[in-house]
Amino acid sequence: QVQLVESGGGLVQAGGSLRVSCVASGRTFSSSTMGWFRQAPGKEREFVGVISWAGGTTYYADSVKGRFTISRDVAKNTVYLQMNSLKPEDTAVYYCARGYCSGYGCYELSRYDSWGQGTQVTVSS
Repeated sequence: QVQLVESGGGLVQAGGSLRVSCVASGRTFSSSTMGWFRQAPGKEREFVGVISWAGGTTYYADSVKGRFTISRDVAKNTVYLQMNSLKPEDTAVYYCARGYCSGYGCYELSRYDSWGQGTQVTVSS
């Protein structure tokens, strides 16, 4: 089993940047992927992006492509979500999750078996 803890959320003005982190502890597998999701009030949880532990391959939702970047530090068991050019519509609780997927399959919440508690990101206009 793996435990995931997010940190780094906060309040930022539109156009600003923020980086959130996700530290994994316990059993992590090199064949797994680490996904980022977000959930705004009254909305369903949605896919943001994903990175593979082994090769660092990334995949992003169209809504964040070109603005958000996911990276990982294997030695620290940490995944990062760098968010630039933030918009008010990016306001949400951001979650990291461990899954086994590739490509469009990573959009599906059911592909993930461990979730963090989430961190709030608020973008003011």
